[in-house]
Amino acid sequence: MAATISCIKHKVSCVQPSLVFTLQSKTSPASACARRVAEIRSVRAAASATADVQHNERFCLELVRSRDYEGFVCSLLLPEAARRSALALRAFNVELAQVKDSVSQKSLGLMRMQFWKTAIEEIYRDKPPNQPVSVELWRAVKKHNLTKRWLTRIITEREKDLDDRGYRNLQELESYAENTQSSLLFLLLESLGVKDVHADHAASHVGKAHGIVTCLRATPHHSSRRKVYLPMDICMLHGASQEDFIRRSQEQSIRDVVYDIASQAHVHLEHARSFGPSVPAAATPEMLERVALEDFLQRLRKADFDIFHPSLQKRNPLLAIQLYLRSWKKTY
Repeated sequence: MAATISCIKHKVSCVQPSLVFTLQSKTSPASACARRVAEIRSVRAAASATADVQHNERFCLELVRSRDYEGFVCSLLLPEAARRSALALRAFNVELAQVKDSVSQKSLGLMRMQFWKTAIEEIYRDKPPNQPVSVELWRAVKKHNLTKRWLTRIITEREKDLDDRGYRNLQELESYAENTQSSLLFLLLESLGVKDVHADHAASHVGKAHGIVTCLRATPHHSSRRKVYLPMDICMLHGASQEDFIRRSQEQSIRDVVYDIASQAHVHLEHARSFGPSVPAAATPEMLERVALEDFLQRLRKADFDIFHPSLQKRNPLLAIQLYLRSWKKTY
């Protein structure tokens, strides 16, 4: 009996140190501190990731609001599921559009365009550059499976525009508008899940009208820099020289040029409207764009096609309300 008790004591004495060590390792201050540090780091990493996401989203929103106000308002009226992606796409378009005016040499502009070409490739490899618009664009591509071709077409066309010359004819301006603005509308439709041939045809015409109107609206800005990008064939037809635009001449020939170009934009908007009954109700981007473009053309007509009239250099303060009411009533 004594031998048995002695053996049991020996086994207990062998087990106790191991048990005590295990308990101590689980409850030691060093171990608890390490776990706490890991938890804090995890929380901070999550908070940092959330802050980065919010920063990227806010960056795109502010960029579009400051550089493309009408596009900003139109984006806010889209369904919530597509709103953030729409702002990312418009921010991408703004980034490319402002390259031409923000560089002093074509080579610098080409470098910026190459960055975006590489960025698109990386986005479709799930490795977007650490740049707010790129990251937000990657999110939109992943969420809506956006077509890469439309994104690259916008870059290619903007890159060609770095040559800094006027459009030889109206058809050249329309081609540029379709490759940039229409491509953007195709992407916006994809973000809404709209796949319809009638919607695509309408978007093509609205995009052309948008490009033409943008060219007109930018004329005062360009002329202040001694640049004129209006179609040369229309200018020659009415005997209007580049110097006339640079001097902001009030001659009738200038108004005639503006009238002809604006009329072509109106024709495209009417073509887009003709597809209305066949276009899905979800295709709101092109409908809202059309309303905004028609608003400018109406104001231009009231100014008797004087593209330099002060009223045209200001935003329509009622446009946001008008777009909201149209969107609410679904009357485009």
